Amino acid sequence: MAGWVLGIETSCDETSAAVIRAEGGVGSVAGHVILSQDIHRVFGGVVPELASRAHVRAIGSVVDRALADAGVSLTQLDGIVVTAGPGLVGALLVGVTYGKTLAFSLDRPLLGVNHLEGHLFAPSLEDPELAPPFVALLVSGGHTMLLDVPAWGEYRLLGQTLDDAAGEAFDKVAKLLGLGYPGGPVIERLAKEGTSGRFTFPRPMLQELDREGPNRYAFSFSGLKTAVLRAVRGAADPARPAEPPPERDRPDLARGFQDAAIDVLAAKTVHAVEALGYSTVVIGGGVACNRTLAARLGERLAGRARVSVASPRLNTDNAAMIAAAGAWRLARGERSGWDLEPRDDLPLPGLTAATETD
Repeated sequence: MAGWVLGIETSCDETSAAVIRAEGGVGSVAGHVILSQDIHRVFGGVVPELASRAHVRAIGSVVDRALADAGVSLTQLDGIVVTAGPGLVGALLVGVTYGKTLAFSLDRPLLGVNHLEGHLFAPSLEDPELAPPFVALLVSGGHTMLLDVPAWGEYRLLGQTLDDAAGEAFDKVAKLLGLGYPGGPVIERLAKEGTSGRFTFPRPMLQELDREGPNRYAFSFSGLKTAVLRAVRGAADPARPAEPPPERDRPDLARGFQDAAIDVLAAKTVHAVEALGYSTVVIGGGVACNRTLAARLGERLAGRARVSVASPRLNTDNAAMIAAAGAWRLARGERSGWDLEPRDDLPLPGLTAATETD
């Protein structure tokens, strides 16, 4: 399908719309607006009800601005795609309802898109050479997954987190250190000032790489978070153990935590690349904004595989990636019915589980 595709994203706390020009399933961004909801910083995390209300207030203006930036009118659109899940159901419902209404009134094709597949397509908007097969590391506040991607639309799950997602761990550790929300960016900034080795934390499930079994590529960040908590309590003022650690210790604590988390993510990804013999790795999701992660993978894969990662604007929740994934599926003739409903647990289409004999 060639033409103008409007993407809408409201899965969490960003209201976003994008217009891309799709040619043969490949998209180029013409207009893109992301409106973030700062109110959640006050609460140290996303409040679903507040997120939904903010989407309702903003969605119309955000779509209008994206169309204006692209120089495209509603009647010029050839398709409308919208995040249908996973995410916060109330927030998703705003985008799905708006997208369905537009598509019905304009008599245009409608397609519900999986948010995680959007993250996989995000680098393709800036990396025209990107094509499967590749290993994909999806790391965000809600998901941590390692995938074998032999072709677009075909995804083999190598491993995923057994408890906390990587982004969730960054947020929780930032809270322990008294750094606010969201935690990823501030942890990375502070870690650059920290001393390596002063605080050494466990590398959860790293030893599983040496064993055959279902957990070879699995992740776990709950124990790492607990180890940081113990270190924070040990560094705190004995008279006020519930207080964040002294400012002098925070950079070193952040460095120790980030080194441990990235070591595990990088080691498992590199192992998968070597086992599959691929020459490309894709990093997607909010934690892909962490340039230390991308650099570490690049160093460990030098001469063997290249790392494709989108710019931060396309790694956080955004509509351009949704439009890219949707345009590819629209080009295959896929459509959603008017009974499209959001799902907080929407499965990644084409996902199969790896077996121990793979």
